[in-house]
Amino acid sequence: MKKINLLYFLCFLFSYINAQNNNDITIGKIDNVNSKILNENRKILVHVPIDNPYDKNTYPVVYLLDGDAHFYSVVGMIRQLSSVNGNTICPKMIVVGISNTDRTRDLSPTKGESVNSGGGDNFIAFLEKELIPYIDSKYPTIHYRTFIGHSLGGLTVMNSLVKKPELFNAYVAIDPSMWWDNENLLNKIKTIAFRDGYNNKTLFLGIANTIRNGKDIVNVQNDTTQANRHIRAILKLNSYLMNNTQMELSFKGKYYEDNDHGSVPLIAEYDALRFIFDFYGDFKLSENDYLNPNIDILGKLEEHYNKLSKGFGIKIIPNEFVVNDLGKKLLRKKQFEKAYKVFQMNINNYPNSSNTNEAMGDYYMAIGKNEKAIKSYKKAVSISDDSFLKEKIIKLENN
Repeated sequence: MKKINLLYFLCFLFSYINAQNNNDITIGKIDNVNSKILNENRKILVHVPIDNPYDKNTYPVVYLLDGDAHFYSVVGMIRQLSSVNGNTICPKMIVVGISNTDRTRDLSPTKGESVNSGGGDNFIAFLEKELIPYIDSKYPTIHYRTFIGHSLGGLTVMNSLVKKPELFNAYVAIDPSMWWDNENLLNKIKTIAFRDGYNNKTLFLGIANTIRNGKDIVNVQNDTTQANRHIRAILKLNSYLMNNTQMELSFKGKYYEDNDHGSVPLIAEYDALRFIFDFYGDFKLSENDYLNPNIDILGKLEEHYNKLSKGFGIKIIPNEFVVNDLGKKLLRKKQFEKAYKVFQMNINNYPNSSNTNEAMGDYYMAIGKNEKAIKSYKKAVSISDDSFLKEKIIKLENN
């Protein structure tokens, strides 16, 4: 093992053992952002995935409103869905839970029935100019963001989609308070085509069963009572988006008959993640893919990562360690031509990695080309000093 890798591993192991000795299970940390825009200090809850300690991975980010209420469940769900063996649903992600100070002020886009409301645009400015830049500067992020909000938080999600669509890639509005201020934001939405600037944007709308007065999902839409204004406004939103066949925005709305306003977030978040990341999944190969010389494994690998790149809207390079493992498996199956192509792609993507050059050396060793193996091993050692590889080189040179 490389010295630097060993150092990372020992640090990770020490932290892990220390956590076990303290009987702690840690899923995140409390951080703070001092906001000049809001003129206050804002507490945030941050979860960063725990990976191989020497992998330098970067992650999409989920920004979660009402963080104190939803942080633990969302982190747990994402950790589960991103690590299901053989059927990964979504990527590992950083989760940023935003705690409230004055919830009504921050999550209402216009003045409404409550005192000190209407600070929603200011709050979005805080997200854009302070919180997101802070997270990007301090944590290992990629430029793919999901925004999740429930109730007034869902209203804020919709306000951001309307006024700052470029801030996030995916929007999740769960039972949003579209009734706010006599449906002010809803009326604006009905004038928007959702074409320019909405390509590759995704919106999931979760609708809880809040129907009152003996109505059902059909006749409640014609009801005029105050008791049903909440679901009536959401159904208007859903209907407009469903019937807007010209929009670029990718949209899905779902009604949860068996869930009320309080119980709907968890199941809606699950469905939202499946919808948003329908392009995501494990790279799978069959035994025939490995053994059949006519099957282009490299082409399949490139196709998979091209699909990810399109879904994320950024170039996604195949993971160095995943590709190395694939090449080594091909070596064990004596599929030397396929192994070479896979290892060479990894070197093209990570030319200054000791691991990729060492793997190519293993390939040359397997086919009996010791001089080329020595050259690859020496390149690996020049990048990261490794006493084991040095001994291996000496033995090869003495043969």
